[in-house]
Amino acid sequence: MSLKSVFAGLAAVFAVTLSVAAMPTVASAQIEVDIDKGAVKPLPIAVPAFSGATRGAEIAQVITGNLERSGLFQPLNVSAVPDKLQDVNVQPRFPDWQATGAQALINGQVTVGPDGGLRVDFRLWDVFSQQQLLGLQFSSTPDNWRRVAHKISDAVYERLTGEKGYFDTRVAFVAESGPKLNRVKRLAIMDQDGANPQYLTDGSYIVMTPRFSSTSQELTYMALRPTGSSIYLLNLETSRQETIGKFPGMVFAPRFSPDGSKVAFSVEKAGNSDIYMMDLRSRSSNRITTDPSIDTSPSFSPDGTKIAFNSDRGGQAQLYVMNTDGSGVRRISYGGGRYTTPVWSPRGDFIAFTKQTGGEFHIGVMRPDGSDERLLTTSYLDEGPTWAPNGRVLMFFREGASGNPKLWTVDITGRILRPAAYNGSGSDPAWSPLLD
Repeated sequence: MSLKSVFAGLAAVFAVTLSVAAMPTVASAQIEVDIDKGAVKPLPIAVPAFSGATRGAEIAQVITGNLERSGLFQPLNVSAVPDKLQDVNVQPRFPDWQATGAQALINGQVTVGPDGGLRVDFRLWDVFSQQQLLGLQFSSTPDNWRRVAHKISDAVYERLTGEKGYFDTRVAFVAESGPKLNRVKRLAIMDQDGANPQYLTDGSYIVMTPRFSSTSQELTYMALRPTGSSIYLLNLETSRQETIGKFPGMVFAPRFSPDGSKVAFSVEKAGNSDIYMMDLRSRSSNRITTDPSIDTSPSFSPDGTKIAFNSDRGGQAQLYVMNTDGSGVRRISYGGGRYTTPVWSPRGDFIAFTKQTGGEFHIGVMRPDGSDERLLTTSYLDEGPTWAPNGRVLMFFREGASGNPKLWTVDITGRILRPAAYNGSGSDPAWSPLLD
């Protein structure tokens, strides 16, 4: 498949205009999910098929899958409930839903207008208080029904948890195939629930570390060929690709600044690597670390004033924070083992990282000052964390002794750990911001 045809498909899937209207909401209902409790018991929730002309069952299935994978909700089998909810404007027969044990109920209706446009109305109910918590209406094209389902999932998640949702997002990653010693690594992108996977490179060269810009419409990644390495910028709307320039030595580990105007990356020469910064408007670059050691994996703070990175300047890989001009370097990790791949949370409250201790790998988080270190996972090989845009969930890749990496997710408590919704082998995930 040509790159041009891939991007034509991406445009159809992702270039979406959605409009939303609010319905009257009763604000006094009591139901909520406390995600900061020591142990979260998933909230029983009913999500029956939406009524109407088309896609009602599929929309409900996508919502169900999103909420279940979050680990905070327990969708129930409600196919036998007598109340079939044919009209979204008619109040549910609450005794029917109370009998299922559901505490919350989502019902909806799908209609197609004279112009062929899709309209989806939904309501969120507190089953036992019999009160409406939320009511919204989304309008879009029929092809974008999945995005409508993700938007509804985000609205429900936010209303019941108090946190922003993360379902209307994409994930870029490296899709891997073939034997371990001759892996084919292609740049890929998909919806966060594993749907609509697209392959953006043909596998004729190795790709690594894709990263999104703050607009979700541009990626930067490393391409490794027999002739050397390059860092590319890839516009997902136009399919335009370009390198950021030629550098002596190997270039790797690129990442956008929060405003998308700069890219920080590493350049390796004669066994030493330093961090550089390029202004994408002027294409001027400057070296911001000068230590005779390995400095790499730069990650900006959300306000763009600081960079976290890992360095072995202290004898083994540890985490450091500095100003974006390279000044004010301070070490923040002091535990045993090696710390790598720091990634600043979108909320600014944590830095995620990979930690190796003995024969085990971990995904962990700590505060930007190095306090409150928590290890969230442990396995043969866990690596490469990336944050969901709400700063509550991390995706990473896990590799077993077989050598086939898989994408996984974990929340910042470490209690909700599960495989991501992608069946193939994948590594180096990058989570997009919420889509517009």
